[in-house]
Amino acid sequence: MHLKRWLTGIIAVPILIFLITCQLRLPFYTLLYLASLVGLIEFYRMTAPDLPKFVRWSSYFLTFLLFAVIFERQILLVPVVIVLWAFVPMAYYMLTHPAPSRQWTSDIGKAVLGPLYVSIPLTMLLHIDRYYPKGSIWIFFLLAVIFASDTGALYSGKLFGKHKLYEAISPGKTWEGAIGGLLSSLIVAFFFLKIIPMHRLHINILILAAALSVAGQIGDLSESMLKRNYGIKDSGHILPGHGGILDRIDGLLFCIPVLYVYLSFSIR
Repeated sequence: MHLKRWLTGIIAVPILIFLITCQLRLPFYTLLYLASLVGLIEFYRMTAPDLPKFVRWSSYFLTFLLFAVIFERQILLVPVVIVLWAFVPMAYYMLTHPAPSRQWTSDIGKAVLGPLYVSIPLTMLLHIDRYYPKGSIWIFFLLAVIFASDTGALYSGKLFGKHKLYEAISPGKTWEGAIGGLLSSLIVAFFFLKIIPMHRLHINILILAAALSVAGQIGDLSESMLKRNYGIKDSGHILPGHGGILDRIDGLLFCIPVLYVYLSFSIR
């Protein structure tokens, strides 16, 4: 399993670096959309396999539309797309299901939760890259910190783990692993800023790195909760050694809003 994880990373990381640093931004944005699309497919397959095709496909289309309006710098249209994620399934069930049912509310909730959970964070990443100074460098910083947190938590837990972090949801995770992940993220953030002086080394940036590590671990546990609720081990099988797209980006989805808020208030 660990060999497959590392082999997948060795292959994927250079491709990701190329796409992020490439002057043509469309390939990177396309990758973000495809990750969002596959993540949505996995989410609906896991939580709502009987969701009507129209609702699912409208969600996929609205995800594409959200990426498109951000890419075209039509920011005022973003709230419209987000509102449609709720209005479309509600109108569909009202028009096509004559007999009221409580299941409607459950289905509509899952239909809306998918894009909020998967699509919006990834469009925030597009927004960071497109609108903020040194956006691509900030994305590298985010990925480096999260990778360090994941790796540090994994191996610290294996070496020192004794106290369970949240046994009911993820029996393998420990407090020692969580602390190891936090320390690893701080170390990598420190050396990242020493190598790439994109931001002065200040307590704020270390707090950001710590917040990213904590958010990533919460995101990991949250997806584990979903999988345990539905009795599955992996969200998919697209990435050898990692499972599905959601299994790989679960922590990242929780971290992107943290970085987005930080940049929104720190960069004028």
